[in-house]
Amino acid sequence: MCPFSNTTSEPGEAAPATGKPESIVHEERAQLDFSKSMSYGDYLQLDAILTAQKPLSPAHDEMLFIVQHQTSELWMKLMLHELRAAIGHIARDELQMAFKMLARVSKIMEQLVHAWDVLATMTPPEYSAMRPYLGQSSGFQSYQYRSIEFSLGNKNRAMLKPHEHRADLLAQVQAAYEAPSLYDEALRLLARRGIAVPASHTQRDWTLPYAESDGVEQAWLTVYRAPEKHWDLYQLGEELTDLEDAFRLWRFRHVTTVERVIGFKRGTGGTGGVSYLRKMLDVVLFPEIWKLRTDL
Repeated sequence: MCPFSNTTSEPGEAAPATGKPESIVHEERAQLDFSKSMSYGDYLQLDAILTAQKPLSPAHDEMLFIVQHQTSELWMKLMLHELRAAIGHIARDELQMAFKMLARVSKIMEQLVHAWDVLATMTPPEYSAMRPYLGQSSGFQSYQYRSIEFSLGNKNRAMLKPHEHRADLLAQVQAAYEAPSLYDEALRLLARRGIAVPASHTQRDWTLPYAESDGVEQAWLTVYRAPEKHWDLYQLGEELTDLEDAFRLWRFRHVTTVERVIGFKRGTGGTGGVSYLRKMLDVVLFPEIWKLRTDL
């Protein structure tokens, strides 16, 4: 006797089927007619999304390359949505909301890290078959990725140039370039809470690259030496650590996948490819939060 049904069966015998798939659908009263109502595909605009893959080469593997990068751009759209909101919440001292959003950003980055595993199934000959069709297009030119970098504090005026041909895209990237970054707002929050942060790091030209400061490290050390007193600021520091940890993994998997697929050939966007990406591995977004671990 099965305790979860009204049927019986002998030991070793299969339980009788409860119904055919078609009858189950009708029993559950599933919505089947969408001639006058919105369907799943309508809501998600799947006609537009699933017809946006337009390979230019006869190579079978170009579909993988396109889908990989389009899905990454969708994840980056969500990442920017969460990052911008988190920065706004920190500016308004609404840390609990910001923590949820920053945790989500870290999880999105984990998705992007694993996405490289799929692209890594493309072998060098497979990529070489489609590469001539890419022209000079490159992920280096992603305006969403650049907005993420700027929002995280890695400001670089030269990286506005690739978007000058599109005023609408330039406006989006420039807004992130000119605004305080996530870390800038975190430091301004510390100062509002009465923790000594150098004025050079709370009132500055936000377009300049971030410069590491002993004074900023001392501010974070104040938090980390008394976490019970500054618990939400301590948690903010750890959320930032999680985020940069995930971002480093994303960058590392990127450079490793590129080296695996094209070796040390120059990138389609004109950079040295792997050599450029390796230099980016050395960029530290929140330097004092990492340095304090040695000095704590």
